Amino acid sequence: MAATVKECLELQLLEVEMLLSMFPKRGEFSVDADAVPSIQRYLRNCGGALPPQLEYRVALDVGEAKVKVELQVLLPHMYPQVAPQLFARSDALHRQQQLQLNTRLTSHISSLDPGDLCVCEAVQWVKDNTLPFLESCQASSECAAEAVRAKEMLHRMWIYSHHIYRQELRKKIFDCAKKLNLTGFCLTGKPGVICVEGLQENCEEFWRVVRYPNWKHISCKHVENIETEGSIDNLRLFHSFEDLQFQAHGDYGLRNDYHMDLGQFLEFLKQHQSGHIFQILFGVEGKLSDN
Repeated sequence: MAATVKECLELQLLEVEMLLSMFPKRGEFSVDADAVPSIQRYLRNCGGALPPQLEYRVALDVGEAKVKVELQVLLPHMYPQVAPQLFARSDALHRQQQLQLNTRLTSHISSLDPGDLCVCEAVQWVKDNTLPFLESCQASSECAAEAVRAKEMLHRMWIYSHHIYRQELRKKIFDCAKKLNLTGFCLTGKPGVICVEGLQENCEEFWRVVRYPNWKHISCKHVENIETEGSIDNLRLFHSFEDLQFQAHGDYGLRNDYHMDLGQFLEFLKQHQSGHIFQILFGVEGKLSDN
């Protein structure tokens, strides 16, 4: 007989209890404060709207050097009947090694019996199999250090969203940009626009993080790569990551009418040598008023 959503959610909570017993120290297991209670409330009431998908992170120490590796977990409501979304990441891994590690992790999980809880298995697999990737990454870094880098590349991404309102989302955007040493801006309201500039791997990591797990109304409209023989900092159009909140049209009390003044936004872009981006973002040529 096929499992129900209720049965699947009960199993997910059981696995969380197992993980908490395996990782009791502060910072080892991270989950939103209301994630488990919201599932428990749903199970008690036996109906109503489904709770948010369970999302948490497990921090692991790998190897004798205790390199930090984080396993990010997102569970569909029907897990373990369907596969979980897993992503292992570490600041000690280059993008290619991280991609290879996650490809092998996905392959391993797909080989297990369907219907079985597998996050604990994934945690153990990451602990047992990450070290070769770390050693490979260290070797390639040492080789790269021996070669003289004649040029560096600035990466700039222009990201469009139907809207950006929620405070927790804005905090996630700003925290991530700061952590990855990215400059640019976030235009809050409707529409929402984000620009990030910095090293390519940092911009791509930002793009992955802000979309995770399922930001639907967002797209990267344009990417710029600029090569320099000096520091990429000399190519940045922005000196920090700015919070843009221009005058809005419509009633502030009605969120759907919270349209940003695109004329002010166009002026801002032109002040930062980016007026041509307006047409890329909105499909129309921007024109300033004569005022």
